[in-house]
Amino acid sequence: MPIEIVCKIKFAEEDAKPKEKEAGDEQSLLGAAQGTAAPRDLATFASTSTLHGLGRACGPGPHGLRRTLWALALLTSLVAFLYQAVGLARGYLTRPHLVAMDPAVPAPVAGFPAVTLCNINRFRHSALSDADIFHLANLTGLPPKDRDGHRAAGLRYPEPDMVDILNRTGHQLADMLKSCNFSGHHCSASNFSVVYTRYGKCYTFNADPQSSLPSRAGGMGSGLEIMLDIQQEEYLPIWRETNETSFEAGIRVQIHSQEEPPYIHQLGFGVSPGFQTFVSCQEQRLTYLPQPWGNCRAESELGEPELQGYSAYSVSACRLRCEKEAVLQRCHCRMVHMPGNETICPPNIYIECADHALDSLSGGSEGPCFCPTPCNLTRYGKEISMVKIPNRGSARYLARKYNRNETYIRENFLVLDVFFEALTSEALEQRAAYGLSALLGDLGGQMGLFIGASILTLLEILDYIYEVSWDRLKRVWRRPKTPLRTSTGGISTLGLQELKEQSPCPTRGCAEGGGASNLLPNHHHPHGPAGGLFEDFAC
Repeated sequence: MPIEIVCKIKFAEEDAKPKEKEAGDEQSLLGAAQGTAAPRDLATFASTSTLHGLGRACGPGPHGLRRTLWALALLTSLVAFLYQAVGLARGYLTRPHLVAMDPAVPAPVAGFPAVTLCNINRFRHSALSDADIFHLANLTGLPPKDRDGHRAAGLRYPEPDMVDILNRTGHQLADMLKSCNFSGHHCSASNFSVVYTRYGKCYTFNADPQSSLPSRAGGMGSGLEIMLDIQQEEYLPIWRETNETSFEAGIRVQIHSQEEPPYIHQLGFGVSPGFQTFVSCQEQRLTYLPQPWGNCRAESELGEPELQGYSAYSVSACRLRCEKEAVLQRCHCRMVHMPGNETICPPNIYIECADHALDSLSGGSEGPCFCPTPCNLTRYGKEISMVKIPNRGSARYLARKYNRNETYIRENFLVLDVFFEALTSEALEQRAAYGLSALLGDLGGQMGLFIGASILTLLEILDYIYEVSWDRLKRVWRRPKTPLRTSTGGISTLGLQELKEQSPCPTRGCAEGGGASNLLPNHHHPHGPAGGLFEDFAC
């Protein structure tokens, strides 16, 4: 009967561990051969870092009281630095600024400003017709007339033209202007331009920016000097009070640049009859900061369109535009002093529209009007003084010259003298009080004082963090999958006839071990008797 040899093969888990260790050693040797080095530990980095105190707190060596004290000192300095840095950053984010005034520089010639003047009384009483009184009833407070008396019933008049009414009934400069001199030269009403404001028909001297008149000297006699008759006998009688009723007598004056329209009802000052008013001016050139330090309106490099009806941007022009938009939205028309081609509001709703325009500037239902200040602005500082006129001798002379009595001269005549204090201009400029360079300098000083660090030190720390993080990521990516290690057994059955066929020595007289040399050469040990074939066979 045939003989079978049974061989059990068992793979133990312990046998694979040395192989894994050998494989790991081979990989480490391969990595060393390729030039990759393990990242530095914290102690090694601390001993080589330029951050003061880090080597003594975290460097190599035994842990003790001295190292603990160094660690506390390092943490305290770091906290103090962070506290100072936060304070500096907050101060920088507030965008502080200061105003620097450059010394006044004298100039041989200075451009004279525009001077706008308005009679406080809008309409001359003698120039009003019955139709004008009827249409202006809400504005003047005067009752409309008919042949039987003050009754409005049944009166019919054609539609009014507000521009025509203002031109006809307003005070005429040719009648008011008694004398005019500019820098020693005679001037007249032809040197003034007509302009419309909330006070009706007004007049501006030196209004053209293309041909601005120069002033070659400072002081009295080198500017504009005019004598005016305010014509109080033409003032409207007060029948009843309205929002536009005026109790004053005199003129309203505004001194401004030629690039901005007059906004005389808010920016003007009053001049009284019976006085000579001296207005000493000084040119001031203001420069404001744009965002984020300020909120001035910077000029666009792309040619931002200007306000409609104005050649240049100004706060006055912007406010007039806001008033116009509010009136258009409410009344579907515009007032005379507002630019544009829209229909002019009729007199019966003039007061309502004017009040609504004022509400738009103070935050009405449509919201407040935001008009940023231009980044470059020219204004004129003023010092006003006055003396009484006329004296006794001049009153009689003026009464004879203008065919008026002395009382009329005292109640109606005034003199306005506008001149430069000196041919100098002040430059007021907003400048950033704390810029980025100052912030970096202060941060660098605080870093050097508390922790002895610099930008390169921060780069060292970031480089170390990157090195450690990248090494850990590589380990995660290259980690091999752990195989399932279970004890497995197998049984192999070999027939004796098969072994004899595979053996090169079919007889028992072959050399020792010759029959097993081709099967398991590494496990055949011929130490048994000659007749025991495969007795020490092992798998």
